[in-house]
Amino acid sequence: MAILSIPDQGVQIHEPLQIKEFLAQYGVFFEQWNCEVHFDDSASQEEILAAYAKDLKPFMAEGGYQTADVISINALTPNYDAIRAKFLAEHIHDEDEIRFFVDGQGLFWFHLDTAPVFNVLCQRGDLISVPTGTKHWFDAGSENPFVKAIRIFTDISGWTPHYTQSGIETSYQHFKAPTLG
Repeated sequence: MAILSIPDQGVQIHEPLQIKEFLAQYGVFFEQWNCEVHFDDSASQEEILAAYAKDLKPFMAEGGYQTADVISINALTPNYDAIRAKFLAEHIHDEDEIRFFVDGQGLFWFHLDTAPVFNVLCQRGDLISVPTGTKHWFDAGSENPFVKAIRIFTDISGWTPHYTQSGIETSYQHFKAPTLG
């Protein structure tokens, strides 16, 4: 279940429909999919993609997406600090950044011209699509990171980050991700 936070206003939204409506006004697509299958760390990318094919195939066909893969990050991921630093810097992409969280969680931050900086804690079952050219960054966490997500692409080369060099992310580096109460 996702949690949307607007740190500078002390606001948190826990209701999925309210989160979806808030994000939609900024062009960010959000949905929750049924997430019945549990995987252990030995599950292959093919097993995970096959388990969600019934949802992925129509979604990809409708959006014109060509490929999907699985990203898995945990405390044993080699060079995790370097990987985390790459995602922590504000950037944009030349295509939508779409993630379906199969397990774990991660924090998407948004820096839009028409809104205060906000973030969405995405967790198991959450699907989010960050539109092309949207300024954002992502944090899997400094301690005990755990993300298992399906990434969906039109063209994987469009996912290359273009860093904004704004430095805005440093203003929020001490933010503590909310937890489900």
